[in-house]
Amino acid sequence: MKIYTKKGDTGETSLIGGTRVPKCSMRIESYGTVDELNSHLGLIRDQEINSKYKTQILEIQDRLFTIGSSLASDPGKSKMKIPGLFDEDVENLERWMDEMDGDLPEMKSFVLPGGHPTVSICHIARCVCRRAERIVVDLMQNEHVDEVVPRYINRLSDYLFVLSRKLTQDLGAIESPWKPRM
Repeated sequence: MKIYTKKGDTGETSLIGGTRVPKCSMRIESYGTVDELNSHLGLIRDQEINSKYKTQILEIQDRLFTIGSSLASDPGKSKMKIPGLFDEDVENLERWMDEMDGDLPEMKSFVLPGGHPTVSICHIARCVCRRAERIVVDLMQNEHVDEVVPRYINRLSDYLFVLSRKLTQDLGAIESPWKPRM
């Protein structure tokens, strides 16, 4: 089987279920951004970080494929069974954040992204995650989206922020607080 089909040469693609949509549709934009986020998470996982976080990220990447499948499906026409996303997946992110947060100093101000290349990658992933969330919320205004999807993506951006702080600590980097000029 060849990877190319030439069916998308006219600017359209198929959703799961067969519906043809423009490649610039909000549904395509949503799962494309989730895919971009997944690639950034792969880059974080490739860094020299604690294996516990690598395992968590691998699980998150799996969930992002689940989300991508859900977003790539035509809610009215797809009869294909896709994997599910559950409240338990959101709760896992919360539990992991609580574990990391227990070891971190209290935040007293906003934190400037950076301090170490790995930490910076986390912040980039967090920003892409927030963009994915905005696109999914926009999609929800007109089309069906599984209600767990926006909650998971929202929580994931929080997870990535806490992970960036934890990696700052683990890597001995300096966390730079934002000091607004007044």
